[in-house]
Amino acid sequence: MAKAIRGGETCAIARTTDVLRDPWTFLILREAFGGVTRFSDLRANLGVASDVLTQRLDSLVSAQVLRREQYREAGSRTRSSYHLTEAGAELKIAVAALQQWGDAHLPVECGPTVARRHRSTGVPLEVAFVDPDGRRVDLVDADFERTAAYPT
Repeated sequence: MAKAIRGGETCAIARTTDVLRDPWTFLILREAFGGVTRFSDLRANLGVASDVLTQRLDSLVSAQVLRREQYREAGSRTRSSYHLTEAGAELKIAVAALQQWGDAHLPVECGPTVARRHRSTGVPLEVAFVDPDGRRVDLVDADFERTAAYPT
């Protein structure tokens, strides 16, 4: 069993990284955001070993990021598909922030592989800090202030 991250009892970052602990998890989420739900499609798209994919999917189901549903095609055995839960769908912001950072700081010659756009208008979207009134806040003005619950 993996060692729990120090501070995980109180620190949301520690608890979250305990769930999203490796690159395969983020790539599975990328595929899920694109509508891929079947094990065979995930395996083919990612080129990941079956045992690794099984472990990551089980972990995401246990963490209630994905939910497992059964399906059966004619003449085949029952299989599982994997669908984002509400909590999993909310990780779209985190995955988009990673993609935005990667496109800015680790660009590739062919350009971004995904464009973040508003579903209705097609307007490009950016991940940002936004105050309660909906105004964007510059990174230099966004502080991570430690509270009394901060792990020591």
